Amino acid sequence: MEIGKKLKNARVQSGMTQENVAEKINVSRQTISNWENEKSYPDIINVIELSNLYSISLDELLKGDEKMIEHLEESTNVVKSNQKMIWAIIVNIIVVALLIALNMFIPDNRYFLVGIFCLMVITSSALLYQIIKKF
Repeated sequence: MEIGKKLKNARVQSGMTQENVAEKINVSRQTISNWENEKSYPDIINVIELSNLYSISLDELLKGDEKMIEHLEESTNVVKSNQKMIWAIIVNIIVVALLIALNMFIPDNRYFLVGIFCLMVITSSALLYQIIKKF
């Protein structure tokens, strides 16, 4: 059985509405609905809170739902996340270096220099956003 059905069954057996559950774990009612309809999945913290709220074990809640387990593995895999961030930093450095090298071959074109500067600002900003988002 998928986690959405398990969550809905556990909620109904607990005699709670989606609004009650949403208030208790500090999410919106729509979020609870999305989890129960499997439009999205809860993160590990919310899975633990739901497990406690419904008095159901994590094993019982998660066992047999490959998509949910995949989602949790992806969202909690710090090593994979760090590798992606390192690759993004390397790519950003390479792009900046290539653009600077290209500028050496076209020294008289001010528009190209402005374009390079804008591209560097955009890529660096995107990278900084990802770093901030991670923490």
